[in-house]
Amino acid sequence: MEGLGFRGAPRPPLIGTGAALIPEERGGQGAKVTTPQPLGRVGGAGPGAVLAGAGFAVSRLAWSWSTVAEVFSLNNLFIGLLFSLAACFHRADSAPRRRKFAQWGALCCGLGLCNQHTLVLYVAIIVPWVLLRLHSHQRLPEDSPWLLGGVAVVLALCGLLPYLYLPASSYHNAARWSWGDQTSLSGLITHLLRTEYGTFSLAKTESAVSLAVMLWAQLDHCVADLSPPVLVLAGAAAVLSCRAGRRCVVSWLLISALLLYSLFFAWRANLDIQRPLLLGVVERFWLQSDAALCVLSGLGLCGLQGALTQRLGRGALWSAGGWAFTAALVAHLAQSNHRECCPGRNGVAEQFARGLLDSVPRDSIILTRGDLPGNTLRYLHYCQGLRPDLSLVDQEMMTYGWYVEKLGPHHDRVHFPGRRWDPVPSEGKDTFTLEQFLLHNAQRAVFACIGLPDGDPSWQRSFSRWPWGVCDQLVPAQTQLRPEEWAQRTRNMFNLTHPHHSFHPGSWERVANEEMWQASMKTAFFLFDLAERTEEGETSMRLFDLSYTLYKEIVEQHEDHPSNWDKNMALASERLLRAGGRGHSQEGLLSESIKYFSLYLTKEPADPQAEAIRSALAHLLRERRRLRDTHAP
Repeated sequence: MEGLGFRGAPRPPLIGTGAALIPEERGGQGAKVTTPQPLGRVGGAGPGAVLAGAGFAVSRLAWSWSTVAEVFSLNNLFIGLLFSLAACFHRADSAPRRRKFAQWGALCCGLGLCNQHTLVLYVAIIVPWVLLRLHSHQRLPEDSPWLLGGVAVVLALCGLLPYLYLPASSYHNAARWSWGDQTSLSGLITHLLRTEYGTFSLAKTESAVSLAVMLWAQLDHCVADLSPPVLVLAGAAAVLSCRAGRRCVVSWLLISALLLYSLFFAWRANLDIQRPLLLGVVERFWLQSDAALCVLSGLGLCGLQGALTQRLGRGALWSAGGWAFTAALVAHLAQSNHRECCPGRNGVAEQFARGLLDSVPRDSIILTRGDLPGNTLRYLHYCQGLRPDLSLVDQEMMTYGWYVEKLGPHHDRVHFPGRRWDPVPSEGKDTFTLEQFLLHNAQRAVFACIGLPDGDPSWQRSFSRWPWGVCDQLVPAQTQLRPEEWAQRTRNMFNLTHPHHSFHPGSWERVANEEMWQASMKTAFFLFDLAERTEEGETSMRLFDLSYTLYKEIVEQHEDHPSNWDKNMALASERLLRAGGRGHSQEGLLSESIKYFSLYLTKEPADPQAEAIRSALAHLLRERRRLRDTHAP
């Protein structure tokens, strides 16, 4: 809170104002007079400072993202540095000190923008204010804002020097995995502006979310994760700043930066936050506004403590109350977030990737899709050296013109029939379809993880898709399926060590765990669907029987399982009964179908097919009563 705290103890007041006396240069060179700064005065170490720092540190987002390799923790550091340097610049009592803090701030801005571009929204507020202050305090030729601004620009550019690594690395092309081609200026600009992801957007998508909906979601997050007292204190800081007017500069900087960032991000965050995972993607960017809110809450606590002391006296009492409040609130946040943010070494993402790598045959090609399989498999494969016999090819990256040229040389055993994957091949563009890629690599087993895009169905002409854990193997269409053998090969690929619905809904751990759970029943679902498309007869009955057996095995093995397993188990029992039973008890199949349909309706009462399921359930109950009446003595 150095340089940011409200005054936490009474100071000698100016006549009629109650403001603190803060020395600040005014008038001619060397002249010093005192000016009132009731809200920008440094109060020293106190409960407000602790609340701002510790409250942010133990908040859910800051805590959870500090334990993973991502850009957000380093961005938090640069935000804190900007806040601190801005406050030190504001308090500087001489031109050399102002120059020093302005220059350090310029370097910090450059370095911060190398890490995460969202920092520019805070820079856009702080830098003009710094330039204005430098201009207003110009006393000597060396204080010229143009000269100081030029030095600051040079230092900011020095902070951007790490970007030089990109064209150098791209030119040497030694990295086995990197994004884009930065050997040209256009490629470098494309990379810096995130053109392939969507400039000033989170994703390259046409979907949009209402500004009000996004802001409301952010408010819900603040209430749930920062707690209402933090918001109330931040609001108190805003009110006190309004009463102080232009004299409380640093507080106004924080408020302005917070408003600009929140509004701009809510406008450009084009992800469907109704989906928990995408909400988790969005909320990571709220860390930057959380930092400002926590500092404002500390300022609010200092301001209230100082106001109460000034009006009622008994400074020691209000100080002790501030410390008690801060300790209680920080302890509450730490206790609330400890279990979720420090689950220990759960290793679920590593378990997901290792299980997948261990399951595929030697010399296979894995077509990755999405962040979960792509990032986890690449880390284990490239960084830890697991399964060097495999080739990891990213489906999305193959659609970019630079992928085959830059990363193709690192896949010496993969044959690319063109420069990039295009679902709609055209003359003269040197593109290829998925079918052509598979035919050129037919000598190796190919697995798609997770899934295939809908835009290129060409593979269906020559290949079939068989389930393989979280993946699917793409096998030549003429290959004969042996259901019992395939069921045996794909059984128990993952050891489900974490209960269903573990982890936060917006976390990748939740996604990895859910994928492993659902992979347990993929073969059973595949055989059921195949039986549905097979003409009635022995083959169809055999497939229904095998599907039922697999469903029954996994459902009984895991008492707490996903709700869709109940529905699928009920359908498998009902279809096998309709197909003739294949030696199973008719009453037993009826009872199992009734049981699992009922369980599903209990878990998912809002299912769109709920009414149809209730109708089927009533029919099954009548059939069971009729069957029991028939066999009654």
